[in-house]
Amino acid sequence: MFYHIEGYVTDVEQNLVAIDCNGIGFAINTTANSLAAIKKDQKCKFYIYNHVTENSFDLFGFTTKQEKHCFELLISVSGVGPKAAISILSSATPEMFAMAVMNEDISVLTNAPGIGKKIAQRVVLELKDKVAKENATITGEPFIPQSYSSNNAASEASQALSVLGYSASEISTVMKMIDVDGKTTEEIIKQALKHMNI
Repeated sequence: MFYHIEGYVTDVEQNLVAIDCNGIGFAINTTANSLAAIKKDQKCKFYIYNHVTENSFDLFGFTTKQEKHCFELLISVSGVGPKAAISILSSATPEMFAMAVMNEDISVLTNAPGIGKKIAQRVVLELKDKVAKENATITGEPFIPQSYSSNNAASEASQALSVLGYSASEISTVMKMIDVDGKTTEEIIKQALKHMNI
């Protein structure tokens, strides 16, 4: 199975990119956000999700690990397939998606073509519960770092970072590096991601 594919962009289509890797062309299904981050004839890296069924072997790729994690979360929801996940992540950045899940804002999801209210509600309910349980079970730490429980923006940012795939311990560490006072949730998330990607 592929973890990532790195090479030169040879073709770009709607939700599809072709990457030449040492003479082999890989067709990778992707989002509008990932397509916006690349240019034809330039080198790039895509983090790969291998989707194997009885009749097909498809590659889904993303320019960031955060977007790949959101994709994996989405297809874990009953009734949400890879195409629906790509649609959602093409109309919302990973940060927007994470905030939508934590704030139970289905309008962000229903903006995506083919995503109705029922599917959006199921995504929000299943993923909010799943992320909370995973963090509590795997790390043994509280889902929201206790030191930030009184700061609503920091609390929301912590939850959103969890949706993006970061563990409670990673979130707790990076939040100590940020001055959260007076900042919006989005500002805190952006600063945290800069520290995470160092």
